[in-house]
Amino acid sequence: MKGLRAVATFVDPMTLVVVPVRYPLSAHSKRTLERALEVAREREAALSILHVNLYQNGRTVTRTDLKSEVERHFGRLENVRYVVRSGFLVEESILDEVAAEDADVVVVGHKQVGRLRRLIRRLTDNPEVDTYLRAHLDCDVITVEEARA
Repeated sequence: MKGLRAVATFVDPMTLVVVPVRYPLSAHSKRTLERALEVAREREAALSILHVNLYQNGRTVTRTDLKSEVERHFGRLENVRYVVRSGFLVEESILDEVAAEDADVVVVGHKQVGRLRRLIRRLTDNPEVDTYLRAHLDCDVITVEEARA
């Protein structure tokens, strides 16, 4: 068509925040999820809520279970994906999810950081979780401290 020209536009893929939680939601998981929701809103990001079914526990949580539990505490959430993975180590499953989804941000509880640090120390000689994740997965790590009683 005369007078028209094609213009290429580049759309940045949406930012993704991943937050691992326990099922049923513990007080600390609720606090971690609250922070993840804040981060997702601030960054206009999608949120992936992750639960890991441990093979050795023999209990299986479904995506529907996880979604119902989260919505019971937080109401219906927009732009949220519910993910349930199975594995022997929670930490390894979190790293797998972060890598598979190419997450931009991971929001984890303080206790989880310690466990991730131990796993990374076993895999590498770098015990710093956020440094490892930034180097290998190119994402930010936000740690949520436990509430003081």
